[in-house]
Amino acid sequence: MMSLAKGNLNTTYTVNSVKTDQEDIRKFLFTLGCYPGEKVTIISKLASNYIINIKDARYSIDEDLAKVIMI
Repeated sequence: MMSLAKGNLNTTYTVNSVKTDQEDIRKFLFTLGCYPGEKVTIISKLASNYIINIKDARYSIDEDLAKVIMI
């Protein structure tokens, strides 16, 4: 298991867990559809910003969020 921050571009991964103690971050990712069992694809990485695809929608997240998403 590794974090999404270490994933490759244009590869689809399955979310295993969200490893954070901060409930607000967990709720935010859940509202994006990022929860265990869901598919996520890294579209691009620019500096510390990631464009990801979850359920046919694209979102921009920072590296800190990418690090707590375990794939």
